[in-house]
Amino acid sequence: MDQSVLDAIKRWPDVPAAYGWLSLTARGEWRLHPLGDAQLGGPGQGITNTQILGFIGRNYLGEPDGAWYFQNGPQKVYVRLDAAPLIVHVDPSTHALTTHNGQTVQHVSAWYVDETGQLYAQTDCGAARIDDRDLFAMAELLHSRDGRALLDLLDEQTATPTATDITLTDPQQHFSALQKPAALAWITSTKIPKTLRFVSNPGPSIPISPTLPVK
Repeated sequence: MDQSVLDAIKRWPDVPAAYGWLSLTARGEWRLHPLGDAQLGGPGQGITNTQILGFIGRNYLGEPDGAWYFQNGPQKVYVRLDAAPLIVHVDPSTHALTTHNGQTVQHVSAWYVDETGQLYAQTDCGAARIDDRDLFAMAELLHSRDGRALLDLLDEQTATPTATDITLTDPQQHFSALQKPAALAWITSTKIPKTLRFVSNPGPSIPISPTLPVK
């Protein structure tokens, strides 16, 4: 968290939280909701200013109850999550898994696949979904203990759904975050938030707008 934000929290400790103002898409894009309609499913507006995007990303945090928020100076701005708190990208050039806000994943403890074939992970950074644009690359990287690629396992599960005991690793050991085996489970998308312990749409039913602008 930025020092200026920490200082602002000390100076104004009782600023009410804001809801309905910010969302995160399934591809890790921040969306602004000037009408306060994030909780109602509004699409919002894209944010293109790189300084604002960096500020949001550096001051984006999760709470013990699974709600995620952007600390805008002294004010918490809670975020609607369209897929997961973190969206992970595969970077073959650096052999790293990187979240949408620039964190490097060090460890994956569990994998989940929903009925649409989307891949989720419990990571040391928090609950995450693999960006769908990187899903094929990830499915080629990950293999089961008997040598089957995740891509093949997905095809098998689609053809004949079964409950299986499968763990995944990167056998080539190119990605350090994937070297330790992590269990794979199939799950319906409606159970993802509870299973990965996050709140997809936090806040009261009535939107509360920010009282302070993004710095």
